[in-house]
Amino acid sequence: MNDSVKADDTEADSSAAEHRLVTSRRQIKTVIRRLGKVGLFIASLFLFILAITLMKEGARDLAPLVRDSFRVSNPANSLGFGWLFAYIVMSGSPVAAAALTFFDAGVIDQLSTFTMITGSRLGASFIVLFIGFIYVLRGRNRSTSLSMGLLSLTVTGTTYLAALVVGLLLLRSGWLDGVQLQSGALLTSVTDLVFDPIAEFFLALLPRWSLFLVGFAIIIVSFNLFDKCLPQMTLKESQVGRMSRLVYRPLVMFLLGAGITLISMSVSVSLSILVPLSQRGFIRRENVIPYIMGANITTFVDTLLAAVLLNNPKAFTVVLVEMLSITIVSLLILTTVYRKYEHAMLNWVNNITNNNRNLAIFMVIILVIPILLLIIV
Repeated sequence: MNDSVKADDTEADSSAAEHRLVTSRRQIKTVIRRLGKVGLFIASLFLFILAITLMKEGARDLAPLVRDSFRVSNPANSLGFGWLFAYIVMSGSPVAAAALTFFDAGVIDQLSTFTMITGSRLGASFIVLFIGFIYVLRGRNRSTSLSMGLLSLTVTGTTYLAALVVGLLLLRSGWLDGVQLQSGALLTSVTDLVFDPIAEFFLALLPRWSLFLVGFAIIIVSFNLFDKCLPQMTLKESQVGRMSRLVYRPLVMFLLGAGITLISMSVSVSLSILVPLSQRGFIRRENVIPYIMGANITTFVDTLLAAVLLNNPKAFTVVLVEMLSITIVSLLILTTVYRKYEHAMLNWVNNITNNNRNLAIFMVIILVIPILLLIIV
């Protein structure tokens, strides 16, 4: 009897020790994984600052190419240029950073910088539609997959084009010229000590104009690294599905979109998750319109950082006006005509997704418009 009890106790102790060992290993792996993500974040930030430094050095020598070959000589041209540029790289943030470095180098003026950044955001919204096409190719529901991408692109287009008018008025008025980040000079002086020697090293090996291209490639890598350092969670783990059933108020979704984009520093990330969420039935199209509006405001955080790193007060003003103008337009819609706006957007998307001819026409239009802006105006 006693031997049996002792054997049971021994087995229980062994099982408990094994459980503690497994738990300890899991905790160690979790710590290592978190440290790895911290390391990726530091690396992405380092590469981002390095990229801005290199692009700034090389931008001035690209002036003839931008003005003569690409015909970027006025705000309309720069709007089309930023729009197409974002299509090519499938991201808006690198193009927005490029606009600021062009402005800092005197390649384009302040108004053209503003419109190029606006164009970069219009082009970047195409990535959600592209993801929708991938879902269709994988055999998913055509209407659900494409409608979320089309809705994102349409909401972004309507709000940004309205904000374009507001922003141009604000820039010309000069009301925000005196609003600056006081610590910007200190930050740039610290970064100069670290990154200027690296830029000099590249200059010794490469022609100055090529530094812009090198920096542009590096900034894309930095954004990819930043995406990888974000926590990877399933829908059940993150409780997004449960939350989406609770947040039906437009203002809540507006703040949620702004918050997620602020954390991820990527509107492509925050908007792209809408496609799988809608596919699984966790979120409805009418719920995401204010979410998209909020995401389109805080997506400028990385561009604002780029302006600070350039230590150019007028560049900072451009980004500030971008953020303020889209905020004004979005809040006006949410507080005055939201239901009518929502109805119009959903009807528009339904008309496109339910008819192949309408979809084809829409795709041609969003490709042709930036080309026309670039070559005709």
